[in-house]
Amino acid sequence: MTNRILLALAVMLALAAPAAADPIEGTWQTERDGGSYAHVEIAPCGHAYCGVLVRTFNETGEYRAPGLGQQIVRDMVPQGSGRYEGRVWRPTNDKVYSGRITVEGDRMALRGCIVGGLICASQTWVRID
Repeated sequence: MTNRILLALAVMLALAAPAAADPIEGTWQTERDGGSYAHVEIAPCGHAYCGVLVRTFNETGEYRAPGLGQQIVRDMVPQGSGRYEGRVWRPTNDKVYSGRITVEGDRMALRGCIVGGLICASQTWVRID
């Protein structure tokens, strides 16, 4: 009887504990691009993860960029081991690229490519929240 009670308590605790957030979830600071940088909030969107521009900055400080509130990271599907694949929007040229992300701790390596991966650009983002 005691084993059943302990097992029932263990199951209840496991079900009551909040699910651990995925490593990609949170707020990230981009690298500078065209003199500006941003904070991007990444959260679940359906079966994938999406990132929205929540704050933008230039040389003089915070400002309201035209793309504020837009999805910059789109439909990033987990591939395992901190890797994701989806699409990335670059506000400075208003283009959408095939995207790959690798998350390691508080750093995110983001890569956007065109022409089947022949031409790519990358940035390293830092988790701020």
